[in-house]
Amino acid sequence: MPFQTPTVVLTPAQLGDAEALVALRIEAMRDSLQRIGRFDPVRARDRFLSGYVPQHTRHIDSEGKRVGFVVVKPQPDVMLLDHLYIHPAHQGKRIGAAVLARVIEEAAAADLPVRVGALRGSDSNRFYLRHGFGLIEAGEFDHYYLRPCASPA
Repeated sequence: MPFQTPTVVLTPAQLGDAEALVALRIEAMRDSLQRIGRFDPVRARDRFLSGYVPQHTRHIDSEGKRVGFVVVKPQPDVMLLDHLYIHPAHQGKRIGAAVLARVIEEAAAADLPVRVGALRGSDSNRFYLRHGFGLIEAGEFDHYYLRPCASPA
């Protein structure tokens, strides 16, 4: 039986959604940050809230449940995938892949490559490599990837 791509609905976030998004981000990053000894929920909260822009943020709903969020910030020469978090209870169900495919389609329509950063040691590094991203920079705590512009379908 072939694995089906999940149905994913992206809905705009509102200013008042910030605290719920922060809680989801902290839960999604907890294991990765603990592995490298950098889990600090206060720092994670402050870092997210300092750059929160509701108009670039969308909730991810799948099978009638809110399971994550994505933040895409268009820039003049690149589409910045600033955040993509799926609640740990819903990871491994291809939801992130479906959202990433949508982001790549949007970037292709704008004729832009996609840039993303991932915490060093996080499983997300393999995820981005599997989806056509190439490593462009390795920092002390993060790796940065670029996916060249794909032709619109």
